[in-house]
Amino acid sequence: MAATLLNFEAHALGRPFHAASVSFGPRAAASPHGHADFFEFMAVVSGTGGHRLADGGARPLSAGDLVLVRPRDEHLIYGSPPAGMTFVNVAFAADAWRSFVDLTGVDGREREASPPCTSVPLAALTSVFDGALDAFGRRPTMLDLVRFWSGAIELMADAPEPYETAGRPEWLTRACLAMRRESNLRGGVPRLLELASVSPAHLSRSMRLHNGVTPTQFVASLRLEHAATLLAAGSATVTEIAYRCGFSSQSYFTRCFRDAHGLSPRTFRQQARRAFVP
Repeated sequence: MAATLLNFEAHALGRPFHAASVSFGPRAAASPHGHADFFEFMAVVSGTGGHRLADGGARPLSAGDLVLVRPRDEHLIYGSPPAGMTFVNVAFAADAWRSFVDLTGVDGREREASPPCTSVPLAALTSVFDGALDAFGRRPTMLDLVRFWSGAIELMADAPEPYETAGRPEWLTRACLAMRRESNLRGGVPRLLELASVSPAHLSRSMRLHNGVTPTQFVASLRLEHAATLLAAGSATVTEIAYRCGFSSQSYFTRCFRDAHGLSPRTFRQQARRAFVP
C-alpha cells in the first residue's frame, strides 16, 4: 500500500483542529495515506466498512465504532455493501495532543501496534462528534478542542486491551508544556535544556523515546505550530511573528514554513482567513 503523507496545517489552516463528515459508497475507498504530524479520531455514525493498514491487516467497522489513528499509522478507509459507511473524523496536531496527555495524565494510546478501536453507544458517539462539527463550523478555539478530547477520552475509556502508560518522566512533561510559552519558545533548545535540567544526551534520548522526535525537531514543530496560529488569527507582520516564534530572520522563517507547509506565510494567512469566512 503506497501511502501519501498528509500534513496537518494543509487542512487546518491555523485552526486548532479539522472536522468533517465523510461518506463512502459500498465499494468506494479513500486513497492510502499516513499522517505526518497529526492524530485523528474517527467515529462511524452509520453503515459498514473497514479500516485497512499498511501491514496488510484489516478491521471491519460499523456504526458506533471509534478509532484513534496515530502519526505512524498508514491506512485507508472503505465502504462495504449494501449501503457503504459514513463517519466523522476530527484531526489535531500531534504536539497539541501530547501536551494534553502530559497535562491530564490520560492514556495517549501511542504504544499499541494497531490503531486503538472500540465500540460505544451510538448516541454518545454522535453527541461528542456533532459538537466538534458544530464548533468547526464557527471559528473554533483550543477550548473547543479540549472539550472534544475530554468527551472522546471518556468514550475510549472502556476500550479493549488497555496497555500500561509510557511512564513519561515528570521533568520531561513539565519542560514540554513550558516550551509552549512564547518566552520559552524564543529560547529554543537551550531553553528546553534549562527547563529540563538534564544533560543534552539524556534530553535527546528521552525525547526520542517518549515523543518520537529530537529536541530540535520538537522545538521547530512548536514554533511552526504557534506561527500558524498567529498568522491565521492575528494582525502581526510576518517579521514580528518570526521573532515571536524564535526564528533568527524572516527569510529563515519563510523557508522553514514553506518547507513544512508547501506555501509561504503570507499565502497561508490569506488561505486561513478565507477559511474562516462563513
